[in-house]
Amino acid sequence: MLLDGPERRRSVPPGPRHPRRAGADRPLAASQDEPGSVADEEPGFVVPPLVDQYGLGVSHADIGLGAFESHLAAAVGSRGPAAPGTTFFDSWLGLAVRRWCPPLLGVEPHCTPAHYLAARRALGAYQATRLLLRGCGVGTYLLAAGAVEAPLSAAELASATGAPTYEIVPIQALAGQVADGSHTARGFLAATADALAGAPARRAVAFAIAPGPLPAAPPDARAVREAAERWLRARARGARPSDPVLLRHLLWSALTTGLPVQLHCPEPDRVADFLAATVGLGTDLVLLPGHGGHRSAARLAAAFPHVYADVGPAPWETLRLAPFGKLLFSTGARGLPELYVVAARQFAAAMTRLAAEWCAEGVCTPPQAQRIADLVASGTARRVYRLPAEAGSSAPAPSSARG
Repeated sequence: MLLDGPERRRSVPPGPRHPRRAGADRPLAASQDEPGSVADEEPGFVVPPLVDQYGLGVSHADIGLGAFESHLAAAVGSRGPAAPGTTFFDSWLGLAVRRWCPPLLGVEPHCTPAHYLAARRALGAYQATRLLLRGCGVGTYLLAAGAVEAPLSAAELASATGAPTYEIVPIQALAGQVADGSHTARGFLAATADALAGAPARRAVAFAIAPGPLPAAPPDARAVREAAERWLRARARGARPSDPVLLRHLLWSALTTGLPVQLHCPEPDRVADFLAATVGLGTDLVLLPGHGGHRSAARLAAAFPHVYADVGPAPWETLRLAPFGKLLFSTGARGLPELYVVAARQFAAAMTRLAAEWCAEGVCTPPQAQRIADLVASGTARRVYRLPAEAGSSAPAPSSARG
């Protein structure tokens, strides 16, 4: 029986056991040396090297304790300092970092934060990043650039990880760059259309946008031109567009390219009319919801043939709401390579526990559980984003055109 509510949470606790150390070139599995581990319960089940469909990159700058804690604070959604007498290492995320990251740098797990950061500094930022990302279990990175101070570029990230790295183009950032060289609204709109159409040639595999409210039709051309004129007059150099009319125009323009579009939507239900209006256009939409929105996103992915959703931090919830081939993994990591490690390890452990439970309950067979993991971890992302099939994979190569 599939459980929900408190029973579900007791059956699959949010705190996963640690998976075996794994590089980007081999699958993740639960630790074989821990009594009662998931691997003991379900031998042979592995989570394949992950496709991270959305990450914000890592910084190559050396990071001290204060800067490291600020990244942890941002990752847990904190807007202020840690509670008196504590640090942000005193959190679930902090525990996960201390459990999984030190061994990848040759340090004992659960060492003190000071000891860990000293070892990190001794290696240097680049080497520490290289070791952490090569050990996290991600086999392919989709990188939304421009959100991290002193970031590694897509090429630098690929070199550090030894893994294929592709770019996601934030539409607002692209429009801001185009506007810096535009003097008229007509020139800006034409140059933006050219930049969107040329994105695939620059190794981009998707667009991303946080569009706000989405009426179910593109805006009128005159309204778009007037919005562009207002924005060009008022904006500061490098600013990104925020006018709702202009954002709608940019989004509908991106849909004509055929590349998938990631929608950052804190409340997925608010874009349902837009999703219905875009059925049959030939462009896939991927919902990246805010905290607490993953269940709604999964329901929308089930409802519309061209809509996909991030599987979220609780795959036991979303996998009950959408077909397995409509959900994709992402880290959403930003700044610290440690955040990639934690997200990948938590997902692998959660999927391994879920497979063991479903097989024990007779919900599925071990081969079926393996197929589910393969789809969510990498297979669906390779199809949606048209990525090459992994070497040795039986997955079909992505098609060159939408059906």
